[in-house]
Amino acid sequence: MINSLLLLATDTAANVIQAPADSLLTVAADTVANIAETPVEIVETTTESIVAVGATALFTANNIWMMLATALVFIMHLGFAGVEAGFGQSKNTVNILFKNTITPIIGLVTYCLIGFNLMYPGDFNIIGGVLGFAGFGIGFDPTVSGASIDYASGGYTYWTDFLFQAMFAATAATIVSGAVAERVKVSSYMIFTVIYVGLVYPFLGSWKWGGGWLDGLGFYDFAGSTLVHSVGGWGALAGIIIIGPRLGKYVNGKVIDKPGASVPLAVIGVFLLWLGWFGFNGGSVLSADPDVVSYVLVTTSLAACTGGLLAFFTAYIIFKRLDLGMVLNGILAGLVGITAGADVVSINAALIIGAIAGIIVVLSAILLDKMHLDDVVGAVSVHLTCGIWGTLAVGIFSVVPEHTFLNQLYGVVAYGAVAFPAAFLIFFVLKKTFGIRVSELHETEGLDSHEHGIRGYTIIYDN
Repeated sequence: MINSLLLLATDTAANVIQAPADSLLTVAADTVANIAETPVEIVETTTESIVAVGATALFTANNIWMMLATALVFIMHLGFAGVEAGFGQSKNTVNILFKNTITPIIGLVTYCLIGFNLMYPGDFNIIGGVLGFAGFGIGFDPTVSGASIDYASGGYTYWTDFLFQAMFAATAATIVSGAVAERVKVSSYMIFTVIYVGLVYPFLGSWKWGGGWLDGLGFYDFAGSTLVHSVGGWGALAGIIIIGPRLGKYVNGKVIDKPGASVPLAVIGVFLLWLGWFGFNGGSVLSADPDVVSYVLVTTSLAACTGGLLAFFTAYIIFKRLDLGMVLNGILAGLVGITAGADVVSINAALIIGAIAGIIVVLSAILLDKMHLDDVVGAVSVHLTCGIWGTLAVGIFSVVPEHTFLNQLYGVVAYGAVAFPAAFLIFFVLKKTFGIRVSELHETEGLDSHEHGIRGYTIIYDN
């Protein structure tokens, strides 16, 4: 068999060698002519098909990453629940978990009905650059426009856009929940959440992310140090001012510690939040661009590390103890601080931003206690104080010349000038109408038994 194949190959090669040169030239010429005669339309169509396939593949990859980022941000609600339930007293655990469960539910529904089209109105058809509204609900036909590759330049679908942004909106209300925990009425908190997430947050968000006047000014907030965290923080500050401190928190000028129910749960909550921040900041790239996404995740993680480290050192110098609570809040402080500029600052700058956030979160918590402003989880210090710092840090460390400190300061002041009075007014009206605080009896004995009829921790010993 092998000898036969060798013989056939030899004969074929010999025939080619012996073929007249003019015959070979004729075959070559015919081939070139056939190629030249191929219609241009076919070549162009083939090229367009290849480009379309590539664009579709990129669109799919981008959208998958955005959906994964959305899921990571959703996990942050479990993190918030863990932190609040861990730092809160055991007699209020069910109440805390109830609020943290109902918050994303209310947030997503209100954002669907009104928030999304208020935050992204297209043209500002009411007040130019300040207020616009594209209508109630999210009404795209899922078979026509919602999944179109043309929706966001191939970045993601309309539906992914809505869900990703809705998770951010619900986060703003969750920040408030932790600050006013253990004495707020659930019904009043729910009303506040509907108004704040449905109206206030998207209205303010439109100024930057919706292409409003602050965006035109040059104000920059990559993933929400101000738009999400400071807006939530202003709401938390208004809440603790109106509702007042917990009973027995401040006695004869002294701060009385109220031990949390579960330190392990608080630690788990912080690490879940850190995990979720990969989607919070990484998803804010709005594509699966490997260079930018990976860089953002690095700056985010490094800021969290220096935040935790400097909070540890600062607390040790002041309190003379290894304060785990301050380390945990320092991690969150670093994450909040880097969120405004994670994509536009250097690695060294990210380390500095996180470190300063870790210092000021401790100092802010001490100041609030001196002012008798009772914040159960340190939400104001983490989200408001460090959100302001992170936003201003963009004007100091950004590699983009257009990101000036003055523009950043202007944005911080503008958001504070509206978010705080709006939250204060909502809480004040609720206080004068429905009431926002539970009775002294319920607060003393615990909200779980009185408000929910069940306790978070029940240990039964068999006889």
